[in-house]
Amino acid sequence: MRPNIVSEASATTRLNQWWEGIPFITSAVVAVCAAIYLVCLLVGYDSFVEICFLPSEILTHFQVYRIYTSILFHGSFLHVFFNMLTLVPLGSELERIMGSVRLLYTTILLALSNAVLHLLIALLVSHNPFYPYMYLMNECAIGFSGILFSMIVIESSLSGFQSRSVFGLFNVPAKWYPWILLGVFQLLLTNVSLLGHLCGILSGFAYTYGLFNLIIPGTSFFSGIENSTWLSACVRRPKFIVSTGGNTSGYLPTYSIQNSTSSGSATTSLWSHLSSLMPQRDTSSQETQDTRFPGRGRTLNASRSVTAPGITSDSNLQTRLLDNTNLNSQSNTTATNPGGGRPSAVNSITEPISSPQQKALIISDEDIQKLVSMGFDKTQVEVALAAADGDLDVAVEILMSQQG
Repeated sequence: MRPNIVSEASATTRLNQWWEGIPFITSAVVAVCAAIYLVCLLVGYDSFVEICFLPSEILTHFQVYRIYTSILFHGSFLHVFFNMLTLVPLGSELERIMGSVRLLYTTILLALSNAVLHLLIALLVSHNPFYPYMYLMNECAIGFSGILFSMIVIESSLSGFQSRSVFGLFNVPAKWYPWILLGVFQLLLTNVSLLGHLCGILSGFAYTYGLFNLIIPGTSFFSGIENSTWLSACVRRPKFIVSTGGNTSGYLPTYSIQNSTSSGSATTSLWSHLSSLMPQRDTSSQETQDTRFPGRGRTLNASRSVTAPGITSDSNLQTRLLDNTNLNSQSNTTATNPGGGRPSAVNSITEPISSPQQKALIISDEDIQKLVSMGFDKTQVEVALAAADGDLDVAVEILMSQQG
C-alpha cells in the first residue's frame, strides 16, 4: 500500500514554514553549525584540540582563530542539537529587534568578550599565589553555548518577567535564572565547561548594562553595510531583517548609539535607549483637551476665528480669567490707511477689552439672562461671556468648569 502522501506533504510543509519563519542570520548559524558537524561526522574528524578554545595555545602561539572556530564546532549530536534548538527562539527574537547585520555584529562581539574574560579568569586562577590551578589553562572548550548564555542573560534581564520556568519544573526569579541554569548544567551534564558558560553570563550582563555601547556602531553603519552591492542578494531575501526595520515595539533593547559619535556615561546611554523604546505621546498633531467637554476653547480677547488648545485644568482657566488684563495675543491683521488709501498688512497687538462700550458690543442682556436662568451667578456670567467673546456655548463650558 502506498504511504499517506497527504500526511507526508503536510509534515514537510510545516517544516518548511517553520524554517522560513527563522530570520536570516539565526537560520544561517544553525545551518553552518549543523553542516560542520555533519562534515566532521562523515570524514571522521575528531581532533577538536586543534580548533577548540585553549587558553594556553592562544597565549603562547597567538592562535586567535580559536575564538570563533570553537563556537562553530560541537562534540556530539546531542550537543549541536540542543544548542541549535535553544538558539532558534533566542536568536530569532533578537534578530527581529536588532536586524540581521546588527545581530551578526553582536554575536561576534559576544564571542570576543567571552574569550577575553575566559583568558583573564584562567590566568588569574592559574597563577594566583595561594592555590595555583593550571587545569583552566589547558581546558579545551567548544560549542555555541557560551553565546547562548549571553543571550539568555539579555532576555532574562530585560524581558520584564519577574520569574522564569526552569525546564517547566519550577519557577525562579528572573535575575537568578541564568545562574540556576549554570548550576543545573554543571550538576546534570558531564564534560561541561564551567568557565565558558560563566564568561557567557558575564558578557551578557556587560551588554545588558550598556558597557559595550561605545564599541557598537550606530544605525548608519549597519545601513551602509546593507546598502552595499555585495550584500544586495541577501538583503532581498524575505528572511533578512534590515537594521531600521526591526520590531520597534519589542521589549529587548539593542543598545546601539543612534548617532555616529558616542558621549556620556554608560548609565546615561542605557537609560536613553530604554526611553526610546517606550511609546511616546504625539503632541504635535493633536491638542490637549478636557474630556468632559467636546468643544474647543478660545484664547482670551482674541478674534472668533482664532482658536486655542482646549481647557486643560480648572485652576489654569481661573488664573486666565482673573489675569485677563495681562494677556495680549499677537496676530497679523489687515489695516486700512486713514487717508482712504490701499489697505496694508501690519503687525498689531489686540488689546484686552477694557471699556464698557466694547463689552456691550459682545455681551447682551438677553445672553446674560439666559445663563442666569440656568443657575449661574450674574458676575461669573459676565466674566465668562467676556472671556468667550459672547459665545454662549464656550461661556457655558467655562462656567461649568469653574463649578466642577
